[in-house]
Amino acid sequence: MLRRAMSADRADTGAPLPDLNGPVDPTAPLRLLLVEDEPTQLLILAHKLRQAGYVVDTATNGRQALDKLQVGGYSLLLTDWDMPLMDGVELCRALRAAQLPNYVYTLLLTGRDGLDHVVAGLDAGADDYLVKPIEDIELKARLATGRRIVLLEQSLRAANEENRRLSVMDPLTGACNRRYLMDLLPREIERAVRYGRPLSLVMCDLDHFKRVNDTHGHIVGDEVLRAAVRILLEGIRKTDWVARYGGEEFIIVLPETPLREGHALADQLRVKLEQAVFGSNGMTLPVTASFGVAGSEGQVAPGSSMDDLIAQCDESLYVSKTAGRNRTTSQLLR
Repeated sequence: MLRRAMSADRADTGAPLPDLNGPVDPTAPLRLLLVEDEPTQLLILAHKLRQAGYVVDTATNGRQALDKLQVGGYSLLLTDWDMPLMDGVELCRALRAAQLPNYVYTLLLTGRDGLDHVVAGLDAGADDYLVKPIEDIELKARLATGRRIVLLEQSLRAANEENRRLSVMDPLTGACNRRYLMDLLPREIERAVRYGRPLSLVMCDLDHFKRVNDTHGHIVGDEVLRAAVRILLEGIRKTDWVARYGGEEFIIVLPETPLREGHALADQLRVKLEQAVFGSNGMTLPVTASFGVAGSEGQVAPGSSMDDLIAQCDESLYVSKTAGRNRTTSQLLR
């Protein structure tokens, strides 16, 4: 395996790939919001729900409940129908209109048992309906149904996010892939033009990388690529991102960054790569990289294209390589 020496005082790290919340744990307690305006009933129900293993928060009216739901973190909603300020049906309707990032399974409690009331509650967005007085065993069974649906939704969402992440990630290095670069970089340029913001682009090429593959084999070469990308990712901000352009070439996109700052960051990354220790089977492998930077000091000029930026980055990189490699060269966008 490769070893690398890293500086402890690095900047915030990040990449624009979707973040996952981790695997869904079916045994983890779910957060439940209980909405009831009658104080004694609220205390009794909250106690029973906590005994059943739920993490319970409470609200005494629909408006207060909606404020809490919009903050996020709840998987289940158990709400009374008749409440002041905003009743349960209005709350269900407002919850569905809010389009929260995660689904909140909603159980509506009421003393109204007519079919028209059941239909009104379900049409408003409730998932289930329970008529008072409530039997504990039925309440637990209905919530257990809600739990199964919530966990299924979480699993599907996690799977979709993982598929999305894999579709934009280079499988070898963990950087973004070229397809992602071609899709997102034009949008970054358009945003910089529209809002009058600076933008810098950095091209990084590992020096004499063919020698590593020829001398030590492609397995070691792949390890070097992975370790180098980790260094790049750990040296950028959360708003910046790295894409594999091809082979041992990478492009770093620096939104909201004028050329002088882009040049400084690129040179910091160059030094980090030069100082890192890459090793395999007891041998130390010297690894350096050449950098080319193109960027604006102010607004990106209207009409600038992705091809223009990449071409100017490539020009700067060519200067670094012909001047002896392990250098950083930059130029203003034309």
